[in-house]
Amino acid sequence: MSRLTRRTLLTGSMTSLALLHSTLPGLAQGGPPPEDAIDGFGGYDDDRLYRDEAGQLYRRRSGQYVPYSGRESYGRPVPGTERAPPPRQSADEAPPPKGAPVPKLGENRPIDDGPIDFARAYAGITDDAFPIQPFNWKKANPVFLRQEVSFNGRYEPGTIVVDPRAHHLFLVQSGGRARRYGVGVGKQGFSWSGNATINSKQAWPDWYPPKEMIARTPKLAREVSQLQSGLGVPGGTRNPLGARALYLWQGNKDTLFRIHGTLEPTSIGHSVSSGCIRMINQDVIDLYGRVGVGTKVVVIT
Repeated sequence: MSRLTRRTLLTGSMTSLALLHSTLPGLAQGGPPPEDAIDGFGGYDDDRLYRDEAGQLYRRRSGQYVPYSGRESYGRPVPGTERAPPPRQSADEAPPPKGAPVPKLGENRPIDDGPIDFARAYAGITDDAFPIQPFNWKKANPVFLRQEVSFNGRYEPGTIVVDPRAHHLFLVQSGGRARRYGVGVGKQGFSWSGNATINSKQAWPDWYPPKEMIARTPKLAREVSQLQSGLGVPGGTRNPLGARALYLWQGNKDTLFRIHGTLEPTSIGHSVSSGCIRMINQDVIDLYGRVGVGTKVVVIT
């Protein structure tokens, strides 16, 4: 997408939020925005309004799109018309400190600890930053669907263990149990094994394919655009990393491997990726809510 086209998309009040969303790591940490923030033209916060496909209005604040509840006039907010937020119930709900990161819409989803019901687990999601289509679990191999299983490994509870041969990812729990998910893994020549930790987590992340990957896949050159950190694909429903990504590091070095969602849920249970560990979007959202930065990840051979 050209800079001019992207500029045009960013200024239309009726533009779909899916075309506007951009994950901007670093902006949420405070400090002055980079000169090319958001749109490559020095834009940061502004007084325009943006509308998603459901009609919800948003304003751009601190590198994120946040809901707006007031009236609009020619694509701009009308001062004094925004509804006040509901009263706070306790001191525990105090507002975040100035400069604190603004959560993305749908990022902090409640965790479902009830019995796993496939119809509920794989239903469509409409209240996230982008809509997620339901997964047709009835046509999937049940061995690759989310479930609680016995686990007798030597790993501490909270550890993520990936078995590429079985195409399974386990989140180890106490009492000899684990939460198991089906995954897609690297095809021959792109597999990876070893120990790592989750260095960061991103909801609807941007994707920055390596130059070597773009060279191997010429059509990628038509899909990438200039983002904050280089050529990439902005977060959204057309991004190969899907709804969530967990970034794996060894010590102070990025392994360049991720645990992430996918645009191709039927690839789960196969070896088709370029080395990363892909999951059904509903499953990676479930995992994302259960693990934190610093979680140990073991990919066995």
